[in-house]
Amino acid sequence: MAKKELLKHQEIERSIVKKYRKTIWSSFVAAVKDYELISEGDKIAVCISGGKDSMLMAKCLEQLHAHSEVPFELKYIVMDPGYNKENRELIEYNAKLMNIDVTFFDSNIFDVVTDAGGSPCYLCARMRRGCLYGKAKAMGCNKIALGHHFDDVIETVLMSMLYSSEIKTMLPKLHSTNFEGMELIRPLYKVKERDIISWANYNGLKFLRCACRFTAESEHNEDLSKRKEMKELIKYLREKNPEADNNIFRSLHNVNLATLPAWRDCDEGEVHSFLERYNDK
Repeated sequence: MAKKELLKHQEIERSIVKKYRKTIWSSFVAAVKDYELISEGDKIAVCISGGKDSMLMAKCLEQLHAHSEVPFELKYIVMDPGYNKENRELIEYNAKLMNIDVTFFDSNIFDVVTDAGGSPCYLCARMRRGCLYGKAKAMGCNKIALGHHFDDVIETVLMSMLYSSEIKTMLPKLHSTNFEGMELIRPLYKVKERDIISWANYNGLKFLRCACRFTAESEHNEDLSKRKEMKELIKYLREKNPEADNNIFRSLHNVNLATLPAWRDCDEGEVHSFLERYNDK
């Protein structure tokens, strides 16, 4: 049995760098290099939720660590916010199958979110991130890695435009505002979800659908239903134009400020108008 599991994790690793070299591995490496996500001496807490994205991220970072000329350390952590027995066991099984040496730590986030009401995904995400930062810092890490991918980026853009009246998305990395000296990185920033799904299916892997208990009630959850709506919208746009998703992503790297009537430097920053410079010309 042990020999079979060892062969399985080797097959999974090989599939990333060979079969999915162009769609996953090269995109992962490009994000790490282009956005300077990893530096010499980094100690990174790889945050695993149990879903396909974070599990793939863990294996990609593991492979990079094994072959990189830049020395850095990895610690694989799993926060249990209140999983049921079956979900906890599934994460443990996948970690063993994929030969990932994870450290579990518990929290009561699910109970807190349930009692608080309101938007469960928003509150859960904020609380989870705080717990992960705290655990990572206690372990001597200076960065946490999350499994957000290409589709998360462009879905966030569309959600912000259509529901929040702003052009905004998630950055490849950012400094923590509450934990001094800590950074968050997103190594799968350029990896598409369809390729992650293909990788999981190819290897016969089954993961948690989501890191929280509210997934089963997604049709009643505003945050999840909006994201599902964005997925359908992007699918429709891609049918009309196969490059639609790529163009949305590229546009984030090609913003022409000279054509915008207004903008601000940060979430709470001062709003600037094109009129400030208009008469100068």
